[in-house]
Amino acid sequence: MISNVLVICVGNICRSPMGEALFSDKLSKKSIFTQVHSAGIGALVDYPADALAQELMLKRGLDISNHRARQVTNQILFDADIIFTMSTGQQEQIEGSLPSIRGRVHRLGQWGGYDIPDPFQRPREAFEQALLLIEQGVEDWCGKLWN
Repeated sequence: MISNVLVICVGNICRSPMGEALFSDKLSKKSIFTQVHSAGIGALVDYPADALAQELMLKRGLDISNHRARQVTNQILFDADIIFTMSTGQQEQIEGSLPSIRGRVHRLGQWGGYDIPDPFQRPREAFEQALLLIEQGVEDWCGKLWN
């Protein structure tokens, strides 16, 4: 049983907070009570979610304004039942730093065969595109794991 989901990106202010909110929303609508968290490989610790990320999520009825970035740690990784990264490189980095969690680390875009580019400090269109890819990844994984 999956009771702790971790979503990872680099800074933990754009992609992973959006993924965390989307997973939490999707699972709660399915009456699946699983903890969903996010963290960053190079987190901008204690920073709020990016303003564009907040705006786009609010348009979907999800408020991430209380999010604060946190650095991924070995303990956070150990506690997670499944870990989603935004890219193959991030997956390899996490598995390389902690080989014992191999098999629990997956790329969010695995089923669609894509990485999710970092929209940080890029135009609105980059955030919109990243969010569409994150939504698709969440949808795909929820269909595979919690159908």
